[in-house]
Amino acid sequence: MPPSGPRAALLLLPPLLLLRTVLAVPLERGAPKEESPATESPVSGPALLSSQVFAVDTGLYYHRYLQEVINVLETDGHFREKLQAANAEDIKSGKLSRELDFVSHHVRTKLDELKRQEVSRLRMLLKAKMDAEQEPNIQLDHLSLLKQFEHLDPQNQHTFEARDLELLIQTATRDLAQYDAAHHEEFKRYEMLKEHERRRYLESLGEEQRKEAERKLEEQQRRHREHPKVNVPGSQAQLKEVWEELDGLDPNRFNPKTFFILHDINSDGVLDEQELEALFTKELEKVYDPKNEEDDMREMEEERLRMREHVMKNVDTNQDRLVTLEEFLASTQRKEFGDTGEGWETVEMHPAYTQEELKRFEEELAAREAELNAKAQRLSQETEALGRSQGRLEAQKRELQQAVLQMEQRKQQQQGHNGPAPGPEGQPKLHPDTDDAPVPAPAGDQKDVDPLGKKVPEQPPKLPQLDSQHL
Repeated sequence: MPPSGPRAALLLLPPLLLLRTVLAVPLERGAPKEESPATESPVSGPALLSSQVFAVDTGLYYHRYLQEVINVLETDGHFREKLQAANAEDIKSGKLSRELDFVSHHVRTKLDELKRQEVSRLRMLLKAKMDAEQEPNIQLDHLSLLKQFEHLDPQNQHTFEARDLELLIQTATRDLAQYDAAHHEEFKRYEMLKEHERRRYLESLGEEQRKEAERKLEEQQRRHREHPKVNVPGSQAQLKEVWEELDGLDPNRFNPKTFFILHDINSDGVLDEQELEALFTKELEKVYDPKNEEDDMREMEEERLRMREHVMKNVDTNQDRLVTLEEFLASTQRKEFGDTGEGWETVEMHPAYTQEELKRFEEELAAREAELNAKAQRLSQETEALGRSQGRLEAQKRELQQAVLQMEQRKQQQQGHNGPAPGPEGQPKLHPDTDDAPVPAPAGDQKDVDPLGKKVPEQPPKLPQLDSQHL
């Protein structure tokens, strides 16, 4: 679902406006109105504007890198001054990027560190991707792989140069410009998946249940179609309805210039996409209610996007995604402003996909489902094999434990046959309570009994030794 509010506005800003907004540089044709500090708009101050814009996410995979680079450049007075004087062509041609050579050493050092961190992050992403594909032992060629990331110069992975700033601006220009197209494609796949699941659900039911489910679905679609007339976005009828019901003003005194000033919320002299989308809320509420199960909020966001695109196509003559007062007043003078016919045709009147696209989508889903089932089967077989292997290992472990126990028992039996084990000082341990305990000798025969109680055989008397002198 596309974001609404501040994030949606930022996602669709061209990089020139993005840079200028972050750096709080007035647009050439829409400079903010001068106000006293006491009455200054809360979003017109430089610091607040910068922090407010980047309090939301652009949705780009390199958003944080972009944010940090802009924040660092914002601190350099020279670069800020050059940006104020630059036009769109200077930025697109790379002329502004060359001013990077004149920023302070402190700023360049910070930019170098940011680039090294981004390169390191991208390397980690590449490694994680390779690991997820079960190829952990492959030697990565980081230089070749980094070339797929176009928001920095992969040839120089250590310092932030003018080429890096130029690539960052060009890539953000392209990616943000493709946001609407990407959203429409995402919505198309969402609608096809919803239809696919509906068909599968109906196929799973019995005949009577299927008829009841189809009847309920038709009833929901009927209730969804029964809504008040939706005015064409940007038409006189639509703007007058906002003027009367939201602004509380007399519809007979509608004034386009006053209307523009009232809805230029931040008083910057232009209506940006966020301010335009706020004008469509009343029309969207006629069709979509989050409390009704038949109203899909995802479709409401697609409707909001279609309305904004319609206004921009007819009012934004220079296609910079901003509506000036002059462009707005000029649109109110056209014939289409007052002639809206039968009103706005909503999403359900314009199917997001063809039957051929739905058929290809379902074939793609079937192929993916078959692949996932095959993978799940392989994993199940591997799990069973691991279970059997673990069982064999457990059996071997028990056999080894039994063998060790038997060896210990045999060892103890052998020690028992060879006599009691000696004591701490080498004497045998006596066990009075066992059958093998030695029987003490009679008191009179103690001199002929050894310490174990056995009788010592008599020894012949020793003869005195005579030396040569006695002989």
